[in-house]
Parts: sequence; C-alpha cells; structure tokens
Amino acid sequence: MDPALKDLREWLLREHSGTVCADRLSVIAGELADLSARGLPGAVVELGCYRGAMALWMRSVLDSLGDRDRAIHVFDSFQGMPAPGAEDSDHLAAGELRSSPDDVRATHAAWGRPAPVIHPGWFDETLPKELPDEIAFVYLDGDFYDSTLTGLTHCVTRLVPTGVLLVDDYADTAVNPRAWDGLPGVKRACDAYFGAPSPVTVVVVGEGDLAFGRYEKPESLG
Repeated sequence: MDPALKDLREWLLREHSGTVCADRLSVIAGELADLSARGLPGAVVELGCYRGAMALWMRSVLDSLGDRDRAIHVFDSFQGMPAPGAEDSDHLAAGELRSSPDDVRATHAAWGRPAPVIHPGWFDETLPKELPDEIAFVYLDGDFYDSTLTGLTHCVTRLVPTGVLLVDDYADTAVNPRAWDGLPGVKRACDAYFGAPSPVTVVVVGEGDLAFGRYEKPESLG
C-alpha cells in the first residue's frame, strides 16, 4: 500500500472509527482500483457522507492511482437522520449523525485533498436534479428503508454498464450469518427495488461481520 494511504488508513480507523472500518476501506479501495484500471467513465458518488471520512479515503485512493480528475459527489441532509419508518429499527433516531459541509471540507483539508462536490439536502430533493448523468461507482450509506430506496431509484439508472453500487448495512444473514443486522430497512429496500432473484451479492471479507451488498450494472440489458 502507498505509504500515504497507509498513514491515512490508520488515522481514519483511529479518528473516524464510528463510520469506517478496515474491511470497508479495503473493499472500497479494491472497487476503485478496478474501475480505474478498466478506464470506466463516470463520477464517484456517496450517499450519506457524514463528516467526509469515506469521501476522503476515496479521493486519496483515486489520486494514488493517478485518477485525479474523476469527480466525487457527496449527498447528505446535513440535518442528521430522518425519522425511522415502519421498515426500520430504532438503532438510529431522527437528528443523529448530524454534520455540516464545513466538516467535510475540514476532513479533506487536514490531509491536503480537494473537497468533493457537496450536495446538501434530503435525497428525494437533491438526487433527481443533482446526480451526475454518468456514474461509475456509488457508495450508498442511507441506513433507512426510504433513504436507501430513493438512492437506488435514482442511482441505478445512471450507473454506466459494469458500474458498481455498494450498499452499506446490507445484511443477508441467510448468506452470511455473521453480518451485523442492525438496520434491516436497508436490505428490505433493496429487495423491494430489485425483486427476486436479487442481483445484489453479499460481500464477505475479514472478520465476516461486515454487512455489504454489491450490485453491478449489466453490460447490456438486451
């Protein structure tokens, strides 16, 4: 690993342990390396960026690969979580995980990286108008059913062929019994959007408790 990335990784795991973990960092770095090596066109998008820790990691990984011109767009209400709905648990309450665009900028400035394009507002207000037309990679961290479903609705159609969408907190315990299942609305939203059989595959790495789903846009729908 690039020494600068190694230092950043250690800092993120120490200072942002509530929102990133070693397995998340590893999986996302691998996806970015793959899309960059393939020359896949399109932006990188994160839904639910909080204070910008993962966005900083993605920017740094892309820069280390020489992919400095690829845009990163982050979307967040910056008002904290919405109220959980009927499909959600009570793990997170309305208003939790509140941050600000300045938090995202400060996280990047601490490591001398350019900030992403920041889109403040609720997903149903910002995504229809502000998503890039071409997306290579999405990190969907919506936590709740409605947020996840809104993200899928607007992002999947804009993914380029063979582009990838990773869904955080996607716990399919039938496939991976060790996956953390504290936010069940996420998988329920994916099931509602994609139907059965689901094209979302379970990512199993490291200790095995990571809840991650992976969707890859088909090369052709014909």
